[in-house]
Amino acid sequence: MKKLFTTLSILVISFCAFSQTNQVKFGIKAGVTFPTISANGGASAYDGPEPPDYKTNTSFYLGGTVDIPVSAVFSIQPGLTLIGKGGKAQVYNSNFEPGSNLYIFEGSYKLNTMYLEIPVNAVFSFNIGDGNIFFGAGPYYGFGIGGKIKLDGVETRGDIKANEKSARNVKFGNDEDFKRGDFGLNFLAGYQLKNGFNIHAGYGLGLTTITGENIRFYQEKNRVLSVGIGFSF
Repeated sequence: MKKLFTTLSILVISFCAFSQTNQVKFGIKAGVTFPTISANGGASAYDGPEPPDYKTNTSFYLGGTVDIPVSAVFSIQPGLTLIGKGGKAQVYNSNFEPGSNLYIFEGSYKLNTMYLEIPVNAVFSFNIGDGNIFFGAGPYYGFGIGGKIKLDGVETRGDIKANEKSARNVKFGNDEDFKRGDFGLNFLAGYQLKNGFNIHAGYGLGLTTITGENIRFYQEKNRVLSVGIGFSF
C-alpha cells in the first residue's frame, strides 16, 4: 500500500507541474484536532494487559493543499499537513508479583504525537448559494516527528506507595514506543465561499498498527476528527 501511495503521489506532483498555472489553486488550512486511538488485541490475564480504553485528546493542525482540477466538479488535491494525534486513558499496570517485588501503577496516561502527513484526496465540488459545497476522500501517509508521554498517578513498589508524575519524549521506531509511519484514509467535507474562504471538517482513519514491536499484547491505530478554516487562492 505504501508503494502504491508513493507512486500515486509522484504522478499527482508530475501532473501539477505540467498543468496550466491558471488552473491550479493553492490553499492553506488550520484548525483543531480531536484525536484518539483504537486499541484492540483480545489479550487475557494470562498473556498480557488489556488494551487501554482511549478517550479523545485535543491538538491542532496546520497545512497546505494544491487543488488540481480534472473537470468542472472534480479535482485531485494533494497536500502537506503538520497534525497532532494521540489520546488519553486511565491505565493499570502490574507485574503481579507478591511481596517486595510487587509493582503497580494506577493513574492517567496521556499521549501527544505530531506527524507530517501527506494526503492525496479526490474532491467533488458543487455550486450552492454563494459558494461551493465540497467533499472527498483519499489515502494519507504520516511520518512521526515527535511527541510526549505523560503519566500521573500512584506507583506501588512492595509496601511503598508514592505519587508518580512524569513526562518523556516518544520514541519512534519498529522496536520502540510507536512505529514512525502511519498509513490510512482521509474523509473531508466543507463549504467554500467565492472569495476562497472555507470551513471544513475531516476524519482520519488509521489502517496500520502504530504500536512498536516491544508491545505485542494489542494493536493501536490512530483516529483523528478535525475541524478548521482555510483559504484558497
